[in-house]
Amino acid sequence: MTEQNDFEEAQKYSSATLHEASGKRGALPSAIKPISPTFTIYGPAFPVLSPPKDNLWLHRAIYEAKPGDVLVVDVGEYYEAGYWGEIMATAAVVKQIAGIVINGGVRDCKRLVEMGFPTFSRGLCIQGTGKDKKAYGHINQPIRIGEVNISPGDLVYGDQDGVVVLPKERIKEVLIEAKKREDDEAELLNRIRAGESTLDIYNLR
Repeated sequence: MTEQNDFEEAQKYSSATLHEASGKRGALPSAIKPISPTFTIYGPAFPVLSPPKDNLWLHRAIYEAKPGDVLVVDVGEYYEAGYWGEIMATAAVVKQIAGIVINGGVRDCKRLVEMGFPTFSRGLCIQGTGKDKKAYGHINQPIRIGEVNISPGDLVYGDQDGVVVLPKERIKEVLIEAKKREDDEAELLNRIRAGESTLDIYNLR
């Protein structure tokens, strides 16, 4: 199975299942959610480190990322800014970027949803950003968000519940475990529907 097939296979599962299957690793901070409950996102990570209250490195990332990449952005814990909006999303659509996951704010929410551009953010913020050409940042290098290290090419998967990032070298083993978990849960649900108590199933008495 190719890497692209692995990424597509991951769509069969929820973010929670992939997180559990990975040994409870890879969950980004719970504050990062889709700006629309209809959004899901998946693809290889294209990490971006952006200076606080500045989005020049995001502009650069759009034109360096490959079609299908997911921009994964850390903004140095400065959340009171809208780092991403309609103009940048339009450029990203032209470049066939799969979506963005940002540990910061975005704006133009209504337009982003109408465009159908998968956007996962810490929140919404109308305040603008600068574009300092001398400010430190980088693209397509490892970053860290919360407790998760993110490297170029890692699998990013997000749904209504949150976002999980899986190291690319572990994707196959995680998918095997995810399938096993899904099968086990299907059996448990059948037992519960048949009248068994969760107290008995999980030996909680």
